[in-house]
Amino acid sequence: MPAAAAELGNAGCLECHESSKKKIEVPGKDDEKRTLAHINAGKFGKGIHGDMQCVACHKEITDSKANHAKAKDIKPANCVTCHEALWETAKQQKLTEEKKSLGLIVRNIEAYKNSFHAKPDKDDPSRPMATCEDCHNSHEFNVPPKGSERRTAWHKTIPDTCGAKCHEDQLEAYSASVHGEEVLEKGNVKSAVCTDCHTSHNISGTASETFKLANVNACGSCHEKELQSFADTYHGQVNRLGYAYAAKCADCHESHKILPADHPKSTINPKNRLKTCSKCHSDKKPGMHDATPGFVTFGPHANTHDFEKYPQMYIASKFMVGLLIFVFAFFWAHSGLWYYREWQDRKAGKPHARIDTRGLNLDETKQHFRRFHWGWRIGHLVFALVTMTLVLTGTTALYAESVWAPLVAKAVGGPKMLGLIHRVAAAIFVGIFVIHFVYVMQKLLRDRSFRWFGPDSLIPNWKDFADCWGMFKWFVGRGPKPMFDRWAYFEKFDYWAVFWGVNIIGWSGLMLAFPHVTAQYLPGWVFNVGTLIHGEEAFLAAVFLFTVHFFNNHFRPDKLPPPDVVMFTGTQSLREFRHDHPAHYQRMVDSGELSKYLVEAPSPAMTRGSKILGLALIAVGLMLLVLVGIGFFGG
Repeated sequence: MPAAAAELGNAGCLECHESSKKKIEVPGKDDEKRTLAHINAGKFGKGIHGDMQCVACHKEITDSKANHAKAKDIKPANCVTCHEALWETAKQQKLTEEKKSLGLIVRNIEAYKNSFHAKPDKDDPSRPMATCEDCHNSHEFNVPPKGSERRTAWHKTIPDTCGAKCHEDQLEAYSASVHGEEVLEKGNVKSAVCTDCHTSHNISGTASETFKLANVNACGSCHEKELQSFADTYHGQVNRLGYAYAAKCADCHESHKILPADHPKSTINPKNRLKTCSKCHSDKKPGMHDATPGFVTFGPHANTHDFEKYPQMYIASKFMVGLLIFVFAFFWAHSGLWYYREWQDRKAGKPHARIDTRGLNLDETKQHFRRFHWGWRIGHLVFALVTMTLVLTGTTALYAESVWAPLVAKAVGGPKMLGLIHRVAAAIFVGIFVIHFVYVMQKLLRDRSFRWFGPDSLIPNWKDFADCWGMFKWFVGRGPKPMFDRWAYFEKFDYWAVFWGVNIIGWSGLMLAFPHVTAQYLPGWVFNVGTLIHGEEAFLAAVFLFTVHFFNNHFRPDKLPPPDVVMFTGTQSLREFRHDHPAHYQRMVDSGELSKYLVEAPSPAMTRGSKILGLALIAVGLMLLVLVGIGFFGG
């Protein structure tokens, strides 16, 4: 540093630059006068730089005369180089813990370098959009301690710091908002200011995907309940999957002029909601349709615990929770007890129930019983593949906040493609269901001898209830295992559960897929209830299939090792058929009809292929079960 500059003290500088002195003007750009910043000695002394000498930063100044002489080979210090140098020194001296605030400043500098503010100013590309000095005022900068009165006063200045110099329109809108009223008029430091939404240093352009996604979380840091309820909607699911095209907080509430719902000019006032929804839901936008009247009563923040505001959600939730508890409690207990009983019988070496086959010309090594014809087998396979596709795509949206869901969404091309795959799979599922139903009904209606509540019918009868009770008695060693006929009660439950699921999941999904049609005739709360029921019923179906259904057919001790391939080959060995459905077997023997259903055992290649296919489907199902579990438990 030149000797003359070393002799310059702060007192000498303040003789001219103190705020009480006359303004100093120097030549500026385009022959305009530029006023130099004045220094408030009191504020400077209390600031973070108050113990520094002016020439520590203004190193190029070499004298105390007006129009200072400046050293040509010395550049004035700036905030970035100074703090980076101080941090490097602290690291070399191993004082990073004692001076960790310097480390925070350097991290803020790195964030600033990548921020929107660091980009060249459009009007003057030689300087960035905003510098440290524009926000911090290095001569007075000081962040008061949290909880202090000075902190409250400082917090209130942030909107003016951002707005007065650069963002005047936004400041005007903010001042009239609920946030601005709380901060500027009531001094509420908990209310949002600019930096709460835009951050302090890592400021990105508001049109960027990064900002739009982060901004939802910024709102949610204060409005936690609203963020969670938003995440349960389609809009929130898309957001949580990492995509910003669906409605977010600012799209409905505006960005700066956020007004309460009862304000006549609020965008969420009931009289203005349809217009707000129409910003996105418009025929003018690809793939969208005009918002219809029911949109007004949709609850973007509906929850299941507030009966006063959302009675439909409350009731629907209680019903679904009760259904889930009942189904899982009953069938998991059923599976657990069944496993225990079979395991104990196997350890004890108890023989299976035997049926007299004397007089029958049977070769159990070569002959199988044909249980399912090709139509049932193809339908089951398609159902299995489509169901797994529906579970993957549906639970990706349902558990959008899980660690795995965004990865799946990205892998298939985003939420729009995810939704398309889901709807195509749903259409195939319903199509197969309708074909099956029509085929079965027309066949049964033409069969005059068919007994609707007989042993060959899938309609539940009194024997099913007796068999169920008998199974529980067998579980605890109080009776023999029931003799099942063609369809056991748990097989009938599996069959009719599809009818329930197709209607509940199908109709709710259809309403959600065409919201403009639904809202033309129904109130908006049906979207909330539909989303809840659609997701909960899908969860019930997925978990039931991959636990109870898999256990009944593949993981019982008598079925180990898996898989049971009867739904792929269509046949069972006589021993297996006799064990699983002894009453049916006995009926076939007594009537002499058994031979009609005897076929050759599947070829080794067919058996091997069926086992590979079965194991693959079981593996996929169990992986899906793990993903659902991770999503359910918040992973």
